[in-house]
Amino acid sequence: MFNLSSKKLRTLAGVAAVAGFAALAVPTQAAQAAGGVPQPVASETGVAAESQAKVQSAQPSTKSYATDTAIVKNNKLYKTGAIAASKCKEVRGPLSTANAVKAYDQTMVNCMWAAWAPTLKASGANYHIKPTLVMYTSRAKTYCGVISQPTSYYCGHGAKAEIYIPGAYVVNFYKQNPVYARAYATNTIAHEYGHHVQYMTGILSASWNRQYALSGSAAKLEENRRRELQASCLGSAMIGANKRYYPMSGALYTQWKYVVSHSGDIKGYPRDHGSFANHNFWSTAGFNASSSATYAKYCNTFNAVSSRVS
Repeated sequence: MFNLSSKKLRTLAGVAAVAGFAALAVPTQAAQAAGGVPQPVASETGVAAESQAKVQSAQPSTKSYATDTAIVKNNKLYKTGAIAASKCKEVRGPLSTANAVKAYDQTMVNCMWAAWAPTLKASGANYHIKPTLVMYTSRAKTYCGVISQPTSYYCGHGAKAEIYIPGAYVVNFYKQNPVYARAYATNTIAHEYGHHVQYMTGILSASWNRQYALSGSAAKLEENRRRELQASCLGSAMIGANKRYYPMSGALYTQWKYVVSHSGDIKGYPRDHGSFANHNFWSTAGFNASSSATYAKYCNTFNAVSSRVS
């Protein structure tokens, strides 16, 4: 399924390009695989889809399965203190153009960079690298490969990283339901940055090394789900840490809760992201990590029992 360079490891993982909302749903994954931007369907309810988006990086491979297991299960990230609130506020205004979506998303990236920096520093990871936000339409050539369908991507390579967002996606949602578009954009960027945290701490590459070493598709898919569910949890933890300032409340919070509870694997497609129930569990665990503060330690999906990452 994945092609790796003979000279460098390019790890791939899915991105939470979640779609679907009460009375505002999108076609299933097949529409995205065909390269088209899914359009909201006004009459459907309870339908959601996750795209086959990819996260890629070029970190060197670690030495052994045991070493990689220690990285994902006992990472110093899990021993850090509460995630700081960035105190950044949501950009308010119509998400009716790609430029408006970029301004909205860039504020999110800036906020997450500020919020995650102390935690990454405490974990011993590089906390200076801020991903570059790139808007595109339906196809883009990146360092990590070609994006051939309109969905969100994270690409980390060396001391650089990019987050790719198809602006038309959010614009189309905004035409149908402005609050949904805000929830979708917020959650997608948060998940993307969750992959950046994984990349900075070595979890992203170590998890992919483990997946390549495992035998059988079932074991490989479970590892993929652990990685994806953790990215959602980490993204939600940042949202939760800053919920008073963004703010994540009222209609936006209601919409966000629907998004995270209706995202995951679709029948007939590889089970590589987790069930709706488990995606909701880990997203909620991150958001509500504690009554007063959020901690990355609540997002250790790699130590969870298989049923919690099914």
